[in-house]
Amino acid sequence: AKTLAGRRVLLTAGPTFEPIDPVRGITNLSSGKMGYALARACRDAGAEVTLISGPTALPRPAEVHFIAAGSALSMHAAVMEAVPHHDVFIAVAAVADYRVANASAEKLKKTPGQAPTLTLTENPDILASVAALPSAPFCVGFAAESHNLLAHAQAKRERKRVPLLVANLAQHAMGADDNEIVLLDDHGQHPLPRMDKTGAARAIVAHLAGMLPIR
Repeated sequence: AKTLAGRRVLLTAGPTFEPIDPVRGITNLSSGKMGYALARACRDAGAEVTLISGPTALPRPAEVHFIAAGSALSMHAAVMEAVPHHDVFIAVAAVADYRVANASAEKLKKTPGQAPTLTLTENPDILASVAALPSAPFCVGFAAESHNLLAHAQAKRERKRVPLLVANLAQHAMGADDNEIVLLDDHGQHPLPRMDKTGAARAIVAHLAGMLPIR
């Protein structure tokens, strides 16, 4: 069923890469599989889809507008430019909370016994930035936690003021082909059985479509 027909959906996926120098950086274990599966599921549900992706090894989904973004700052800029043209924003990417403030323009040379000191500074919160816009789209957040999943996820949903949040345990989800998720909205918690990420993406789309205002 084309439950998202006529909708324009913007998604982020994958990790970000925060440079230390031209050849090194800080990243995380996100594979991008969940975000890419959601992009395909939204497309299959009839939506016009834009996918802003960090560095992954995945093939680009067909019939999806694709934008590559490396760092959190470049992903933030790409999202803020694209978001006015979309009805729904799904923030799946595992965006680095911090970047290196003193990144080097040249490769840091190894000096035995002298490790470089990295100073970290906070990255902008992409989901919170979008949710705070005066004409914000319908926002869906993701919470990957290592423990106390539901408590942390509910706190994150309230803090970022998003109507729908998808929660999963990071150690079970990152890089895996399947996932066990819980959907949190104003009506409570909706656990889904463990399933492959394609099935999980379709279930998220079905729940999301039912929450969108009829027009």
